[in-house]
Amino acid sequence: MASIPVYSWRLAPDGLATIRQLRARGLRPGGQDVAAQIERPRYRRGPLVAYLYEIDKAKPVRPMTPAKWAALAKANTARRTCPECSRDAGYVIPATLGMCVTCAYPDYEQRVA
Repeated sequence: MASIPVYSWRLAPDGLATIRQLRARGLRPGGQDVAAQIERPRYRRGPLVAYLYEIDKAKPVRPMTPAKWAALAKANTARRTCPECSRDAGYVIPATLGMCVTCAYPDYEQRVA
């Protein structure tokens, strides 16, 4: 089993990028293996590790299809719909409440007015 090169934080050679850096360029790893990794030391914990991929072997990001756009819109609508009153809250409902703020705190509007 071959090991991959390990670089210190901010000392990786040119031509390598993380997944986020590839995505910012409109690229994706495209099935290639990890070329190297960088490690960032942390106080009292293990180092943070980021995997690097070769930019030359990266492929362009696949475009969104109409079906993917529809599925994303449906998922976002479900995140905004209150299960108690079935209304679109206009914002993503907090998971801690599990319902819109109006349903979670019905007396608040009366006390403020």
